[in-house]
Amino acid sequence: MFVIFGAAGNVGRVSAAALRRAGREVRAVVRNNRQGAVLADIGCEIAIADLLDPTSVARAIEGAYAVQMLCPVPHADADPVTTMRRMIDVSADALRANPPQRLLALSDYGAEHASGTGITTLFHYLETQLAPVASQLTFLRAAEHMHNWGRVLPIALARGVLPSLHHPLSKQFPTVAAQDVGLLAAELLLDDRPAKVSPRVVSIEGEARVSALDVARILGELAHRQIEAHEVPRGEWAAMLHGAGLGENHARLITDLYDAHNAGRIDVESEISERRFGATAIADVFAAILARAGAASTATSTATSTATTAAR
Repeated sequence: MFVIFGAAGNVGRVSAAALRRAGREVRAVVRNNRQGAVLADIGCEIAIADLLDPTSVARAIEGAYAVQMLCPVPHADADPVTTMRRMIDVSADALRANPPQRLLALSDYGAEHASGTGITTLFHYLETQLAPVASQLTFLRAAEHMHNWGRVLPIALARGVLPSLHHPLSKQFPTVAAQDVGLLAAELLLDDRPAKVSPRVVSIEGEARVSALDVARILGELAHRQIEAHEVPRGEWAAMLHGAGLGENHARLITDLYDAHNAGRIDVESEISERRFGATAIADVFAAILARAGAASTATSTATSTATTAAR
């Protein structure tokens, strides 16, 4: 049994589907039945679990040959650091008590640093807590996910300005498509060859690094309009993040992360990492986001038109 935590997410959903295509039994761990519906359609067993609940996590990994572990940053939480550390502790305790033969943890570039990297320090903590688990252990460290830019695409399309915390705008940084992370995770879980080292550290990023200038140009080409990258001044970061709905503690994690990015601390740990490269270009990811947004807009317009007609 292959157990996938976060199976409803961008990475986990791809991993689960790839494992099912390979003929493996998959238990998809999700937060509720609604999330599990699509996964059940492809033949996954569905497990409902709360990462803060030791009993449900222990139940989810029963009988597992392999586990893909994801501890997500709790975006709506007033104290995301404390909550995510609790999730990590609960998961690590369950895995130490009942270790699967293979364990893959989804981590981040920069996770080798114990401090000073914002959100990424939480993935350092994840790796530290999972290291004692008696499994063949792999840390899959991913670069910044391309779809994260989706949060600011509506602003860019509406105003013709793409806000960026990457400084300077010409600085190139690694990114990766979530689907490529999910496919590689499944490939690594299916690799039955004995690992030369444990934990095994594997990194993944896209074939080409990009800058904020590149991101604005690519988006403009897809949207058929002029979009300019804008370097958000450091002193305005917190206010912008608060305006986007993030609490003070979460905003601080983001600002610390981008300070580390801009200082060159968030990158592949090339000395120990096996390097892999995804095949998906950032233009393909943006095109898919824009297509979904267009479909949603069309559906909303159709529903509004239908309702107006019916009311006449």
